[in-house]
Amino acid sequence: MRKEECFYLGRIVTKYSFKGEVVIKLDTDEPELYKNMESVYVELGTNLVPFFIEKSSLHKGNQLRVQFEDIYSEEEADTILKCGVYLPLEVLPKLSGDKFYYHEVIGFQVVDVNFGTVGTIVHINDKAAQPLFEIDNDGKEVFIPMIDDFIKKVDRKNKTIQVHTPEGLIELYL
Repeated sequence: MRKEECFYLGRIVTKYSFKGEVVIKLDTDEPELYKNMESVYVELGTNLVPFFIEKSSLHKGNQLRVQFEDIYSEEEADTILKCGVYLPLEVLPKLSGDKFYYHEVIGFQVVDVNFGTVGTIVHINDKAAQPLFEIDNDGKEVFIPMIDDFIKKVDRKNKTIQVHTPEGLIELYL
């Protein structure tokens, strides 16, 4: 499985028991969707390796306590500690309306109600306090905060997102 065909689910953050159980910190608002998985892909070096789940349970909010097959000691659990955990894109629940996955809108055109066509989304910056659309406007970068009040319409068919930004925000970058 290639990383491009998967989405990041979370990271193995700690060992839970001397029997090889680990805790995965999930990068999701809905951890309950992932409590009954059969397997995940664990990033070992540059490879995604399938790991089968023997048992799992929700643990403290957005964490999942997992016992993998063939990991039955602390030493074996150490080999996957701090590794990223991935799932294939096709297992993501389909979203509708104005909800979207970050990877899904890369390449969409952004059109502002007042300004017109802003450009193409090239990246979503989720490292800031507020996630941002990173938009290419003929070689110039434009950043628009991903605030629900700004996003007016997501048109998957035409690959556009209509926004209504405060006056002057887009012009700051151009």
